[in-house]
Amino acid sequence: MRRPGLRPAGRVLLAVLATGLVLAGCTSGGTTGSSPSGGGAASAGTASGGAGGGAAAGTALAWRACPHVAAGLQCASLQVPLSYARPGGRKITLALSRMPATAPAGRRQGALLVNPGGPGGPGRAFAQQVASGLSPSVAADYDIIGFDTRGTGASVPSLHCDPGFFATARPDYIPASRAAEQVLVGRARSYAADCQRKYGWLLPYMTSQDLARDMDSIRVALGQRQISYFAFSYGTYLGQVYGTLFPSRVRRMVLDSTVDPAGVWYADNFGQDYAFQGRIAAFFAWTAGYDASYRLGATAAAVSRAWHQARAQLARHPIPGGEGPLIGPDEFDDTFLVGGYNDQFWPLLATALAAYLREDDAGPLRQLYEEEGVQDENEFAVYNAVECSDAAWPRTWATWDAATRRVFAAAPYEAWDNTWFNAACAFWPVRGPAQPMKISGAGLPPVLMLQGTLDGATPYQGALAARRRLPTARLVTVPGGGNHGQSLEQPANTCVDGYLNRYLAAGTLPGGTGLVSATCPAGPLPTP
Repeated sequence: MRRPGLRPAGRVLLAVLATGLVLAGCTSGGTTGSSPSGGGAASAGTASGGAGGGAAAGTALAWRACPHVAAGLQCASLQVPLSYARPGGRKITLALSRMPATAPAGRRQGALLVNPGGPGGPGRAFAQQVASGLSPSVAADYDIIGFDTRGTGASVPSLHCDPGFFATARPDYIPASRAAEQVLVGRARSYAADCQRKYGWLLPYMTSQDLARDMDSIRVALGQRQISYFAFSYGTYLGQVYGTLFPSRVRRMVLDSTVDPAGVWYADNFGQDYAFQGRIAAFFAWTAGYDASYRLGATAAAVSRAWHQARAQLARHPIPGGEGPLIGPDEFDDTFLVGGYNDQFWPLLATALAAYLREDDAGPLRQLYEEEGVQDENEFAVYNAVECSDAAWPRTWATWDAATRRVFAAAPYEAWDNTWFNAACAFWPVRGPAQPMKISGAGLPPVLMLQGTLDGATPYQGALAARRRLPTARLVTVPGGGNHGQSLEQPANTCVDGYLNRYLAAGTLPGGTGLVSATCPAGPLPTP
């Protein structure tokens, strides 16, 4: 799943999280879902049910202030087995965070684990962002727990297969010839080999099932019989895996922008290409509507030509990147992809494009790239380690080439970009199973799902497929919503946030029982 820096609900989402949202919504009707552990302090008792050889029940977590991560946050570390099949063997360390509950003890609702997406997105700071975005009364009820998944961020080890992989301008994602394509194939093969050489001992234990078992180790270490969970994008797949493995250990679960579990991961990535094509087309049309401001063209086709003109210029003459690498066509693509995740970036992107083309000023584009487009190699390493191992990928490059060319003919914007972001999986030393894990919602409590119908990273049809596998879920959709992550937005969608806060506060769900239980209006598009 292609991403800019932190992907699905990662850095892009964090940049636009709202603060101080009110407990409100567009409707007040609904039903209250039962909580298997009850409310209040009852959910925070001594843990029952082991972690499959993970952390021992009652493991002491030494929480300490960590303002360098986020204000008000506490941090701790937890050792877990490298292999849950051999719990007495080698250990690795997870980095955790906590925004402590502040409600009276009798009102507290236990732990709420949160995940911003990825795979590979550091999650510790996300606990503070969620605490700030929820209604204050709801945030006060929970110990909000963030965590860097194994291999990520401050967890030990932190994967860095080739720290220089993004250090210079890369060959154009769109190969001009078969020879140019083979250069990129070589980069992917070398990256997989570098990961094997440095972390061959770890790579077989980087699947989503391993990460889900880590979550259960966190549950045990926190002394919780059950946990609540709130996640975005890849985190929604991790939640589906956890819920399939440990359904009785889930108290509440919110999935925002949900991954199609049947397409993990080869098919899901091609699905993204078509959805992101719609998102860049929407950006071109929006920019054309403000031609007086940007002077990039009064039609979407004209803006598209201007965008491609800029990309071609960067292929010939990359922009010096300040302290970072040069900005060529790939870095240009990575920068504009943030607009596919969140349309609040559109004015900044249009301004940067206009400055570059109309005023010969690369400053705004360089700044946007350095803030939003730069790829983090640790995140890239973990992303590959997880996705390449979760399920089988084609091992013949001709298969990838033929499929990408078919997609490129209809949806060129991300076709090759996405292929190269995942190409190491063609050579990965760990071969995933022939089929992805079968997700089942059997035994889960009521689940809340939130989804925009025009989401590029997790397309709507995939969310519907996930909903069909989760019979206790209620899905709230945002028709016309293209942002990746519908809750905790800025500006706030009070309808979506109302459903979220009511559910976390009391288990209240929308009343509809169909495939889609409720809808919320999409927020307004930005203005220059």
